[in-house]
Amino acid sequence: MIEVVDLKKVYQSGEIAVEALKGISFKIEDGEMVAIVGPSGSGKSTLMNLLGCLDIPTAGSYLLDSKDVSKADDNELAEVRNNKIGFVFQKFNLLARDSILHNVETPLIYAGIKKKERIKRATNLLTKVGLGDRLDHNPNEISGGQRQRVAVARALVNNPSLILADEPTGNLDSKTEAEIIDLFHELNQQGHTIIIVTHSEEVARQTNRIIHILDGELVKDEVIG
Repeated sequence: MIEVVDLKKVYQSGEIAVEALKGISFKIEDGEMVAIVGPSGSGKSTLMNLLGCLDIPTAGSYLLDSKDVSKADDNELAEVRNNKIGFVFQKFNLLARDSILHNVETPLIYAGIKKKERIKRATNLLTKVGLGDRLDHNPNEISGGQRQRVAVARALVNNPSLILADEPTGNLDSKTEAEIIDLFHELNQQGHTIIIVTHSEEVARQTNRIIHILDGELVKDEVIG
């Protein structure tokens, strides 16, 4: 599903070139659940932005579903993000004044899906993540763990081939963290490919594979269990 070959990213800071990624290569098969781990400044956030088609590399290639997106223009990247990738963020990124139903259906508005179908899909997904009785609630009327479940439902609404989660449990207590990880396991068992970017070894150890990043380099690719 994913093939990254000699991926490099260099940021220019005045006259100084900062190598955020120094030639990383790996493959992720369809249906895997993988963690990308590293301390602050390791390059994992840069890698996440590249995998999420939020940025393009300075050099190297990135194939997603056999399509090389490393040289795509902004419109092509937006199309890939809308059709192939579902994002889950640490801070949820929900619309505070809208119902959770509207939050989940919003990506479908941009995709041009008719209202009846939008409502049906969003309702089904919120029911799937255990929030079918909270459709009219706003994000500030539910708990942090429930807000993250809304974010997961929103990530799934376009039926993406890849779910990319950036520190998805970073703002949650340990009990709620476990519930969200369990939800990711359920989604993975249903066939979703999931990449979790985290600094937490404890979270990473609950996936099937850990890619360790340090100083812009892949230092270890570890299969769990």
